[in-house]
Amino acid sequence: MDNRKIKAILDSVKSGKTRVAEAMDQLKHLPYEDLGMAKVDHHRELRHGIPEVIFAEGKEQEDIIRIAEAMIRNSGKALITRAAKSVFRDINAICRKHKIKAVYYEKSRVIMAGGSTDRKGRIAVLCAGTSDMPVAEEAAVTAEFLGSKVETVTDVGVAGLHRIIHAGKAFRDANALIVIAGMEGALPSVVGGMTDKPIIAVPTSVGYGTSFGGLTALFAMLNSCVPGIAVMNIDNGFGAGVLAHKINSI
Repeated sequence: MDNRKIKAILDSVKSGKTRVAEAMDQLKHLPYEDLGMAKVDHHRELRHGIPEVIFAEGKEQEDIIRIAEAMIRNSGKALITRAAKSVFRDINAICRKHKIKAVYYEKSRVIMAGGSTDRKGRIAVLCAGTSDMPVAEEAAVTAEFLGSKVETVTDVGVAGLHRIIHAGKAFRDANALIVIAGMEGALPSVVGGMTDKPIIAVPTSVGYGTSFGGLTALFAMLNSCVPGIAVMNIDNGFGAGVLAHKINSI
């Protein structure tokens, strides 16, 4: 669909021949931008509310920059996860050209270029230990980029349960909780027994040998006796941030 077709749809809406809902349905299926090595889906946000996000790990830096530049040119924003600092230098130069603020979060290796500044509702991110903070930061930044207010509470693992009590206000004020833990992964079950809020559990790969790179925490969360806990993949703070934002937006 080219600009002439888009203009025809808008003119049809203006004249009253096409209803807004019908026009939206047509626009939702606009094609991607073909860069050769990637097909950038600029209209994903129209279809399901979340824009395409770049997972940088394993990609050539030149390709990441080309994809991000296409996104920024089209929408004025981009979120890039698992990115090296050298990627940020190039992205920051592009953002300055477009007068957009870019931030690099070193713990999580996330680049936020643009994004929502009108943040609503509230999400609480609870992090068991400081070793889990990179995943917690990825979750928080993702949700903020999408338009949710986020409060992060760190170092409230089960080795010191009294610390959870002092995080009670975060439970009460939030529409969704992201609970992140490595080792034995017990924190989501503990929190689940203390609140009626939706819980998104994220196992991390933090721990000694028998944590098996996060598998022990993953299995513990999947086998929680607290019903209704959603469990993300190991270290998937991004997925947790997206789900929490969707819940927060309802």
